[in-house]
Amino acid sequence: MKQGSLYETFVQLAALVFAFIVVQAVYTTVIRPIADDIQAFQAEQQQIDENFVPERSVFVILKDIEQQACITLMLWAAFIIGLKTQQTIKQRGLLDRTLVQVNEGMSVLPEDSRNYARPVQALPEQEQDFLLPRALLAGLHRFQSTRSIQDVSNTVKDVCETEADRMETELSIVRYIAWAIPSIGFLGTVRGIGTALGQAYQAVSGDIVGVTVSLGVAFNSTFVALVVSIFLMFLLHQLQLLQDRLVLDTQNYCDERLIRHLQVPDQAMT
Repeated sequence: MKQGSLYETFVQLAALVFAFIVVQAVYTTVIRPIADDIQAFQAEQQQIDENFVPERSVFVILKDIEQQACITLMLWAAFIIGLKTQQTIKQRGLLDRTLVQVNEGMSVLPEDSRNYARPVQALPEQEQDFLLPRALLAGLHRFQSTRSIQDVSNTVKDVCETEADRMETELSIVRYIAWAIPSIGFLGTVRGIGTALGQAYQAVSGDIVGVTVSLGVAFNSTFVALVVSIFLMFLLHQLQLLQDRLVLDTQNYCDERLIRHLQVPDQAMT
């Protein structure tokens, strides 16, 4: 389990480096050269025709460093969300399998717990770390040791709640990124407005090109950051919904396939 966590951390860091390299390459070779050409053309047209109204371009909106940082972080967070989604879908696959073979009308006694646990223990090591096998094994072991059905129910519930807390904690980095992206956009806004104020003397003399470019930086960075943040929060919400359903369905699986079949001999005689 610990090795898996270290490997996952390494994969996430590698994804950050990869996202940075890819975005930097795209910005260097595509976005910034095209944006510079568009702005040069628009400046030339404004000198020729004072009534010329430049059209907004996606390349110009995306060209600044703040937008690049936002997109890099978005791709990194999207990779983490995709990785967690893949893991959750794999775990859901076990819910369609019969891990504890108890036919309708049969009872599971404390002495039978070890036999029913063997098919679960025979699963591959990776699948044994999934939520459902851990909940089933914990319930069966508790039933064997305490001979209490209520203890089994509490144990399964505790395992599921612990897993829900763990999954919630592992998404903290994604929530931090979703918070950081708008902050980066606001930094671009402050930078753009500060630069525009520094060029106010040019606007007084009639040259407003520098001021408009700086204000464009200010508003474009916030616009991109908010759009990216909204998209990222949507992905995060869908993942949390999938994980919550996994926990609830696991509890229902244990209730329907195991707990309702448990029986203590003394209770059976009465």
